Amino acid sequence: MLVPYDALLQLPATTLDNLIREYLLSQVEDGSFGELDAKAVQAASARCRLALKSGELVVEYREEDDSVAIRQRQQIIQQSAFYED
Repeated sequence: MLVPYDALLQLPATTLDNLIREYLLSQVEDGSFGELDAKAVQAASARCRLALKSGELVVEYREEDDSVAIRQRQQIIQQSAFYED
């Protein structure tokens, strides 16, 4: 289930910050995000918020494993198409 952006704004600020931080750390692990200094993290966090607002990134809740994660919308679309085939 995709969490609407408006619902994200209803979350406590620390909750959304933690989701964004977790997403950014996953980007470091896979090599998509190389800088770890405070300025780079702050800038990446702001870009992530804009991407969430625009719908490029979405928050997905998965009942199967009771998890919440930020993912690229395109990735979810591709996975859905794969499972439908």
